[in-house]
Order: sequence, then structure tokens, then C-alpha cells
Amino acid sequence: MKTTPLAWREAGRAHVHGGHEYFYACQEREPAAGSALLLIHGFPTSSWDWHLLWGALGDKFPCVIAPDMMGFGFSSKPPRYPYSIFDQADLHEELLAHLGVTAIHILAHDYGDTVAQELLARHVERHEGATLPGPQGRPSPLRIESCVLLNGGLFPEVHRARTIQKLLLTPLGPLLSRLTNRRSFERSFSAIFGAGTQPSAWELGEFWELIRRDGGNRIMHKLIRYMPERLANRERWVGALQKTRVPLRAINGPDDPVSGAHMVARYRELIPNPDTVTLPGIGHYPQVEDPQGVLDAFFEFHARLREKLGSE
Repeated sequence: MKTTPLAWREAGRAHVHGGHEYFYACQEREPAAGSALLLIHGFPTSSWDWHLLWGALGDKFPCVIAPDMMGFGFSSKPPRYPYSIFDQADLHEELLAHLGVTAIHILAHDYGDTVAQELLARHVERHEGATLPGPQGRPSPLRIESCVLLNGGLFPEVHRARTIQKLLLTPLGPLLSRLTNRRSFERSFSAIFGAGTQPSAWELGEFWELIRRDGGNRIMHKLIRYMPERLANRERWVGALQKTRVPLRAINGPDDPVSGAHMVARYRELIPNPDTVTLPGIGHYPQVEDPQGVLDAFFEFHARLREKLGSE
């Protein structure tokens, strides 16, 4: 069911990370302590990306949590801040600890996929006994029980960045951030949706307002640093997908020019026993373009997990 960003915000909560306030949505049929479903949004949007799935997910899971990461949506967007995947992973772990959550299922998208990969890497280090390169996560009792990944740059060697993303990483980045306007955003954003599932004028306007809120469009060149981070930490983050014992599924819109069918092909090459679902005609935002298709694939995955646990 459609929810306006204003209604989404009014139903949400606030917490503090790194001295800055951030927003998160949370629905609970039972107290948050114990297991929860964590939704991790993508770049350059926000937790509102999940609003079309929100009610159905809340009917199936006792607690559903969806933060706006630092620099996105209704969260703080400080111009001087060390935006990084590691810091965003810390934000999620700190929020879950604050809520008393000790076990999670993950549903992630785009930039959020990389955050999920870092959380999986920490899980491998803490619970699964495998060695991964790179930074060690903070001590945490958090357990990941499953992880579902929508379109995102899981493998940097096949990620097809848009021209504007590449330019934001150049010395022109700060200028381009300041020059980004609604018209240029709508043109580039619509290009990553499926031909038959284009966002409406209303959706485009709301996405843009969430991005530009509190000057968010002016820090795009800082948020985009996750792309070189992916390259620098490829062994760690791809290794997390290869080494984890956490059940995984990839749900993909194959018409996505950034991380569509070619990303699924690479996933099938590199991930042991790959579990993938493709949604024909869908682009980079499956949860917006085909929410029912995402829900069907997501719930089927979880039904199979429950059946497997029941037989053990």
C-alpha cells in the first residue's frame, strides 16, 4: 500500500550515531528483543523504498526495522562526515543492539547489499570460524539467520556504473553535486527502471525531495565513495558471500543496466549452490517496480527455510 514520505516519517523514530541523529521505521507485533527483519536501502534513496512491502512484511515478521543510513532520506546529512560502508554497518549493529535485537533476517538493495556483505563478513568472523581479510567488526552477539539481496553491485568487476556516478568520483564531483537538479535526477533515475515499470511523476518527485532534503544532493560525491570501497574490499565482501553458511537468495530485475542479468550470471559463477530469482521486465528497483513479485520470491524463500528447519 502506498504511503507518503511524510506519513512514513511521522510513524518513524530517531536515534543517534556518531553524534548525528538518524531516522528509522519500525513496526512490532511483538517486542523487538530476539529476531527481526532488517531492511537496508540503496543509493541514493532511503528506507521509504520499502513502503510498498511494509504491510505484508509486518504481517509475517514480528519486528521489521528499516533505517535511513547516514546521509540519506530523513537522516542527518553532515557535509563533513566519514561516509563509508563500514560506518553504515556500525550504525545498523548499534541500532539493533539499542532495540535488543540479537538475531536478524536481512533484505537489502543496491548500496544496502554492500552493507549486508560487510555484516555477513563480520558474522563469518564471529560465528563461523572462517578468516576474511580486512577490518575486523566490533564484538557483537548479533546472528544473521538469512539474507536476501536485490539488485546491487555485489561484484565490482561487473558493476556497470552510470556516467554520472563515475563523474561524481572525479575532481568535478563537488560541482556536479551542487548542479544536480530534479530534471537531471529524473532523467538518470528513470533510465535504470524497466521499460514497462517506469516511476510515476509523483514517485519521482518524492524520491527527489528525500534526496535533496537538508542538502543531501550536495553530498552525493561523498556518498558515492562506496564504489572505490567495493574495489578495495572485494576479497572481503565477495568472500563473505562465498564463505558464509547463512542461507542466501538473490532476487533480481534483469533489465537493470547497472546490476541486472549480468550480475546474476556472475553470482551463479562465484557463489556456491546459488539461489536466484529473476523478475522479467524489471529494472534496478524491484521493490518499487514489482513489489508483489519481490514478496512472492521472498516469502517462498522463507517458507522453504522454515520447512528445512522443521525437518531437522
